[in-house]
Amino acid sequence: MIRIVLDAMGGDHAPQAPCEGALLALRADPELSIVLAGVPAQIEPYIKGAEDLLGRLSVLEANDIITNNESAALAIRQKKNSAVVRGMLMVREGEADGFVSAGSTGAVLVGGMLRLGRIPGIERPALAPVIPGRAGNFLLIDCGANVDSKPEYLAQFGLMGDAFMRKTQGLTKPRVGLANIGAEEEKGSALYIAAHQLLKKEAIHFVGNVEARDIPNNQADVVVCDGFDGNIILKYTEGVAQALMSIIKRELMADTRSKLGALLAKPAFSRVRKQMDYTEIGGAPLLGVRGTVVKAHGSSNAKAIHGAIRQAALMIRSGVAQAIEQKLGQQSV
Repeated sequence: MIRIVLDAMGGDHAPQAPCEGALLALRADPELSIVLAGVPAQIEPYIKGAEDLLGRLSVLEANDIITNNESAALAIRQKKNSAVVRGMLMVREGEADGFVSAGSTGAVLVGGMLRLGRIPGIERPALAPVIPGRAGNFLLIDCGANVDSKPEYLAQFGLMGDAFMRKTQGLTKPRVGLANIGAEEEKGSALYIAAHQLLKKEAIHFVGNVEARDIPNNQADVVVCDGFDGNIILKYTEGVAQALMSIIKRELMADTRSKLGALLAKPAFSRVRKQMDYTEIGGAPLLGVRGTVVKAHGSSNAKAIHGAIRQAALMIRSGVAQAIEQKLGQQSV
């Protein structure tokens, strides 16, 4: 049985979305148990009627709430009875296998660093969402954990991304690319030029620089960048996808002929919408810490929370954290 602690108080729609997402996950996976960490009085109304799941569902009292408007480092140190702190400690002590939160990104990052600790050899953990592309999913690492990076960090991101895609996507030789402004290895800032040279030396299938227009075209299975660039890539990609779907819907409803065509093409558009729907994936793994942590989008609904829990369960079952530790150990030999 896999046991995951879910931050029931994190996210724009908490505690309703986390609680409903937990119920969806439990009904979909009979080998899963979930601990809802948060304020019991606020959680209990949303799990009434789920008596069939009570053997795999429990509530952990964690009355301290960490908001997005406070210092993450201070909150992790002072709010010891928060869902983030208590959940991370349960993972560290082996009382749980993973932790999921749609709450403060900063708190999840700091909690992972201070309460779980880094995998030996990893200087900075990274957020790494799986993003749909034209021919399949790719991993973007980092998407916001490290705004100021060093070349060594980016090289480690490549190693972690390689291990993640091998374990969770079944790729035997993931293509690792470096996001850049040109394909030539001398392109980019000093950070990216140096990172390119380091990635060339690692025991991974490094395919060189990947320009932004080629990222969604699956030129690489792992796209490495610093957290500043990665966050821009991620949010711009989300915005473009939403804008395109909105434009297509508007034009299909523009006149009678378009409406008839839309009716015929409805199954195809449904498949496209599902492929581009971030709630199908659910969250961004925090790679590099000693345990499984998934950060869900702050605006996650129940479906997205379910996706984040499913992502965490996949990482636990496939041994991603252990694979990263082994990968880094091999590099240091």
